Parts: sequence; C-alpha cells; structure tokens
Amino acid sequence: MKKIVLLITLMSTIIMAGDTLRIITWKGYAPAEFVKEFEKETGIKVKITYSNNEEMIAKLRATRGGGFDLAQPSGDRVFFAQSKFPIYQPIDFSKVNLEQLKPAMVDSIKKNTTVEGKVYALPFCYGTTGLIVNKKLAPDANDWSDLWNPKYDGKISYRLKRPLLIATAFGMGEDPFALYNDKKAYKALMKRVETKLIENKKYVKNYWTSGDTQVNIIKSGDANVISGWDGKGWSLHKINPDIDFVAPKSGALGWIDTFAIPAKSKNVEGAYKWINFMLKAKNAAHFTNKEGYGTASKEADKYLSDEIKDNFNRSFSKADLENIKWHPPVPEGFERIEAKVLDRIKAAK
Repeated sequence: MKKIVLLITLMSTIIMAGDTLRIITWKGYAPAEFVKEFEKETGIKVKITYSNNEEMIAKLRATRGGGFDLAQPSGDRVFFAQSKFPIYQPIDFSKVNLEQLKPAMVDSIKKNTTVEGKVYALPFCYGTTGLIVNKKLAPDANDWSDLWNPKYDGKISYRLKRPLLIATAFGMGEDPFALYNDKKAYKALMKRVETKLIENKKYVKNYWTSGDTQVNIIKSGDANVISGWDGKGWSLHKINPDIDFVAPKSGALGWIDTFAIPAKSKNVEGAYKWINFMLKAKNAAHFTNKEGYGTASKEADKYLSDEIKDNFNRSFSKADLENIKWHPPVPEGFERIEAKVLDRIKAAK
C-alpha cells in the first residue's frame, strides 16, 4: 500500500512539474499578455520570479541549478558561473527554432558561453547602458564623467552595481576590458575607480535599484543626469521630450541577455517552448516596441514601430554605434573584487 501511495505521489509531482514553468528573469521580460497567451496555447502555467544577474547566480548556486526551469542571465555572466558552479545544462539546438534567430547574435553567444565544447545559452535581447538626461536642465551632459561632475551637484543618480565601475573606468579614459587578462592590474584600476566615486559621492542624490526607481528618479526631477538603460530612456522620452537616452562619448556599454536552462530544470520541454514562443517575430517585435530593447529575432525588424526606429537614430550616431563597449565574459574572481569595491563605496561617508 505504501509503495502505491509513493508511486502516485511521485507521478503527481512529475505531472505538476510538467504543467508549470518556473522562470527567473528581469522585470519586463515576461509580459503578462505573453504569459496568458502561452498558458492558453500550451496548457503550461508560468510562474515568474523577477531578479538580476547577481541574484540569479546566487539562487542557482545555492540549489546547484535547481528551483527554476529557465533563467535569463546576461551573456557575459554565463561562462565563469558555469565553469566554476555547473548550474546550467547544455543547449539542445535540435529543440530551438534557429531560423527565427539572427545568426550573428547566436554566434556571439556561442563564443561567450561555450564551456568544454558545449554551449549554455541562447540570445534573447540586447541593449546598452548609458546616460538618461533631462536635456533641458542638463544640456551638456554627454559622458560617463558627468556622473561626478560638480555642475550637476545633487542631481546625479546611478545604480551601484558593477556596470557603474566599468563605466567610470571608461569615463576616466581607461579600458577595463583590456585588463581582463591581468587580475592585479584590474584590481589596481578598480581601486582608482573606487577613489573617484568616493571622492565625488557628495554630488550624488541617490542610488537607483530597479527599472522602476530609475524611471521615477528622473521623471520626478530628483535627478537630471543618471546612468540608465536605453529602453528606459526612450520610454521616458515618450512621456517627456526633454528626457532622453544619451550614448556617452567614451562609449555606451553593450549587453546581450540570454536564455539558459538550469541544471535541475524540471520542465525542460516547457523551457524550449517558451524560448521559441518569445522569439517568434511578432512576439519579439511586440516586446521591443514595449520595452525598447533590441531583439535576437531575425524577422522582428519588419514589425518594429517607427518610434523605435527613431529612438535608435536619435541616440546613436554611426560613431556612437561603432564605439559601443560590448561586455566580454567576466573572469573568475573579478566579481569578488568589484563587490568589495561597491561595498566600500556604499559605506563611505
């Protein structure tokens, strides 16, 4: 009798796992209308957990790749996390509709997420981090160095995460990515970045912590010059034409966010269904039109709004596009260096 009960319980667990897709992702990456449509189309219930790169890695490390069926880390965060903590499983390309994807983006992610001959991620969307500026109140703000410009005293805000450190280095005229093969030199550079940000902390109004707070800070007038994502800057421009995304003259930071399947995913089939669903041309275009980020979907461009096309043309000259600093994979141990720097900046008076 006990064996029968155990078998029924096990079968019930398997069925429930197959009927639910647990996704850990960034806010905005799983629109409610898409979730509803996917659930109706597949019969799979979608459970969303909003997160960021650091939290995703921490949660998956703690469970050794368990707790979620699909994750969406940035492409530069996959290689070393997988190399040291095997938290993902290889991509099964036979289950991916590759005809939907831009080959160049697939090749880029393959290059940056291949561990021991196996690929661990697929591209979803891309964008840049730069400045969001109220051009009426800060018309001359056009580079990372304006995040510590006394001219904007009390009207500066940024996110206290590793992209800020990278951006500050570029704003200081240095190239942090060129030191990814030299840990000692990189640590010395981060010390200089730390000094620069602590010395100029007095000019900073506050730190933003999410897409919503980033929008609210500049929308409310609390700050006129902030670090921010292009999509958020463009959405603000639609509300207030004085506010816009600005590509820093020393280079916007470029990123690609991905799909990765955790090692202990209980619904691998559902994960691939979601990936293929989200990268359908019309779905991908709807996501881009709504959030502003570029998409890895090959045919989505034909469904993009004129507004989205105008955003890119307004914020990026040809030189700006050529000067984008694309994030390479983060070397092992570098995030620990950066975390300590960020802690000291936060604690500094």
